[in-house]
Amino acid sequence: MISAIINIHQMPVIRYLLTAALLATPLLATDLPLMPLPAHVTVQAGTVAIDSQFSVSASGPGATDPRVQFAAAQLSKRVARQTGIPLFPKAVTKPEDATVIIQVNHRAAHEPPQRLGDNESYSVSVADGHIRLTAEEPLGALRGIETILQLVQQNHSPDPAGFSVPAVTIQDSPRFPWRGLSLDVSRHFIPADGIKRTLDGLAAVKLNVFHWHLSDDQGFRIESKKYPRLQELGSDGLFYTQDEVREIVAYATMRGIRVVPEFDMPGHSTSWLPGYPELGSSEGPYEIVRGSGVLPAVMDPTKESTYQFLSNFVGEMVTLFPDEYFHIGGDEVNPKQWNTFPHIQAFMAEHKLANAAALQAYFNQRLLKIVTAHGKRMEGWDEILHPDLPKTIVIQSWRSQMSLWQAAREGYQGVLSAGYYLDLMYPASTHYLVDPMKVPLTFKPKKPGDPAPGSPADLTPDQAKLILGGEAAMWEELATAEDIDAKLWPRLAAIAERFWSPESVTDIPSMYQRLDVVNRWLEWLGLQQRSNLELMRQRLAGDAAVGSLDTFSTVLEPVKGYVRHRHKYTSFSPFNHLVDSIPPESEQARRFRVAVDQYLAMDKSTRSSANLRATLSDWANAAQRIRPLLQSNSLLTEDLPVDDAVTTLCAAALDALKYLDSATPPPANWKQSQASNVAQYDNKPVGDFVIPIASAVHSLVNAVQ
Repeated sequence: MISAIINIHQMPVIRYLLTAALLATPLLATDLPLMPLPAHVTVQAGTVAIDSQFSVSASGPGATDPRVQFAAAQLSKRVARQTGIPLFPKAVTKPEDATVIIQVNHRAAHEPPQRLGDNESYSVSVADGHIRLTAEEPLGALRGIETILQLVQQNHSPDPAGFSVPAVTIQDSPRFPWRGLSLDVSRHFIPADGIKRTLDGLAAVKLNVFHWHLSDDQGFRIESKKYPRLQELGSDGLFYTQDEVREIVAYATMRGIRVVPEFDMPGHSTSWLPGYPELGSSEGPYEIVRGSGVLPAVMDPTKESTYQFLSNFVGEMVTLFPDEYFHIGGDEVNPKQWNTFPHIQAFMAEHKLANAAALQAYFNQRLLKIVTAHGKRMEGWDEILHPDLPKTIVIQSWRSQMSLWQAAREGYQGVLSAGYYLDLMYPASTHYLVDPMKVPLTFKPKKPGDPAPGSPADLTPDQAKLILGGEAAMWEELATAEDIDAKLWPRLAAIAERFWSPESVTDIPSMYQRLDVVNRWLEWLGLQQRSNLELMRQRLAGDAAVGSLDTFSTVLEPVKGYVRHRHKYTSFSPFNHLVDSIPPESEQARRFRVAVDQYLAMDKSTRSSANLRATLSDWANAAQRIRPLLQSNSLLTEDLPVDDAVTTLCAAALDALKYLDSATPPPANWKQSQASNVAQYDNKPVGDFVIPIASAVHSLVNAVQ
């Protein structure tokens, strides 16, 4: 089944190798399996071989930086893992004799850990038997090493057992200085090894900020020695010790990643309150929240004791997190208690605070003084934007791009998360089309030519510089340590390209061609985005052969947005169903849709549907073979309607291809009947799934005359 689709689409590895070796035509920059795509790439003829003589040297004033030393040592290990070639440490007499020659011209502007705006530029030249990497500062060397590792590819001619790097010249630097991932570990705890694995992935695609969302209503996930009841009563025993935090921060630093902690307040703070109920606006009692939503519990901003507690807590936490930024959350504050309780209403009247928004601004002003006193800059979600707060704060826009641009117009730095919510299960292309400096495609002007309200076109050059970049966000109501890799990767690599590469890099087919290769490359780091899902499906199949279930699952995707939240999941809900064991986006279904478009665009006298029919038959046969399993397995019975839908769609498509190939008309009412059958699945949920081939099947049916 998969091979049939590959024949139609020329998968990226095949395209890369056949274009270079068999067809002997020049490579284009977009043929290289690089993501993010560098700013400037020139491809020449030739390669540099990767063999058992592989060696690395690092020189220059910045080469003594521990991050460069670590990355250079890891380079040989990772090349050995990617190629299977045994590589042993080799001392080179002269640096210029090494296979990879790293030159770092200057020491870091700041000693580790790095700071926002540190120089990440680099250049790579592959020629004359050497791979030369030059960087002005250490971070550039780290970014360039990842590019070199992506370039290592297997030869198919003349030496099928060999590996090489194509001859290229690259000049590269990031478009935005702030490129990150916000990871929620409150709803479902991610152990330290999962965090480290995620950091490896971030570094591989040149993301440089790990925004660690450590507290929310469902859990307080860090050890406090000053206030131990925070983790004792707010975490179910699942939290990071301070030693683990230090180890993770050090791990990130060696990979060129800043760690920004977030402690959400005054809302989303229920998990603080079982241990310290005096922080709350009501008397309690409090307990950890097991479900999701915007909860009524909020901190009490009228008590001086609240600020003393927070000052002590922040003072303890800043010793663990050396980054200059400290995230205070500030989103989705439920004002019900503030608007109801007499003592809070009296405080608001005394301080002439007109409403709950003004009270939150008062809280944020007090909190800002605390954060600043402890040597940090405050960051918060876009609800904290208020004219009473100084321009030193950073706004993280999650509700829309408009708030990002509004903040910039008012003189505030900001990062964009709106459009990059990975938990919503949208395809990579959806996130890829979102840009911090572009009006959303969904914007519809009242009349042609009207700008979006507060569009980036309104910003002065100085205001535009205040937009620092963006962060993808992964909220974990429906994600666990078991499937977190699949929820992040490979889509996060496409978002990383949006933050790093030039604004003009927007071609979606090129993105997917490179993403397929990079997805496999990331697995050599130890990421588990495919292997864990395979194990989950094996668990579902039990003693039955899992092959048909695997094939069947490739035609499915989880529903998008917040549709699954209708089930009212809790912290104790098992996420062990079929919908949990498939990736957010089906590669096979995407290729099938492209293949259908190509088929319909071909001349009728020359086109062939053989590959399409083979793929559809495989899906239909898999749906038939797994039906007894679905009927007998308590975790799969709910998926019987999905099996019916796939069977219906495959049958309709096969019939349509029969009529299209033979140019014979269908029976009366066939088209109307089939179009109606298919329409019920086209962009519509079936249980907790969507069936992404439905639109292509609809196109085939509509094409029948």
